[in-house]
Amino acid sequence: MALNNTFDARLQQETAVGAGVQILLLALLGSAIGMGPAGWLTGLVFAFATWAVLSRALHRSRLSSFGPANRVTLGRATLVGGVTALVADSFESSPPVTLLVGLTAVALLLDGVDGKVARRTGTSTALGARFDMEVDAFLILVLSVYVSTQLGPWVLLIGGMRYAFVAAARVAPWLNAPLPPSFARKTVAALQGICLLLAGADLLPHAANLGIVLLSLGSLVWSFGRDVLWLYGNSGTGAGVGETAAVEPLVRELELAVR
Repeated sequence: MALNNTFDARLQQETAVGAGVQILLLALLGSAIGMGPAGWLTGLVFAFATWAVLSRALHRSRLSSFGPANRVTLGRATLVGGVTALVADSFESSPPVTLLVGLTAVALLLDGVDGKVARRTGTSTALGARFDMEVDAFLILVLSVYVSTQLGPWVLLIGGMRYAFVAAARVAPWLNAPLPPSFARKTVAALQGICLLLAGADLLPHAANLGIVLLSLGSLVWSFGRDVLWLYGNSGTGAGVGETAAVEPLVRELELAVR
């Protein structure tokens, strides 16, 4: 019991350091651009929420080590927190587009690093895969909010679709069934961040940005639609409790494959 408490204390220290780095980044952004109350408040809420949720998840997972891959993901989460603060601040003043694009680009480039680190160090975990996925999803949501101010509220469909799917799964449990691995699904997921980043950079004509984001939304609708149809078509297989328990290891493997 004492050993478990020691491991848990070390894990909590990791999350506390992550929150501290997040606040330091906010301070640097605030001094560089004169960030207003909206940016500060949003950034601090993000830092506290990330710390609280991750600390709870680590406590429940009983991991013995935070792991190098999770440190990379935590670093990405810190960058996403900075992007979130800048987007919130953009509603009060003109956003520093170069800074916002830079932070976003680094966060996107690091997306595949944590998975590779996890596999090479043998530290892949279901919690790490979930942490990675949630950071990705929230970044897409924030970018959708930013781009929607330029192209219209319909862009929010891109960031909200994954959360709508999760909400729908609470009503229709068959949506929680594991999906087979798909290169197309991974490609579409990666495309979202790239398209939104290009549109947010505002380097191209309005018509080009509109076309890029429409392509992003169309591919996402296709990907989600295909998966929903597959899940629906396979929802009547009559898997019992024993069969459900048997596929749990497969679910974990699929989660790790996402990384």
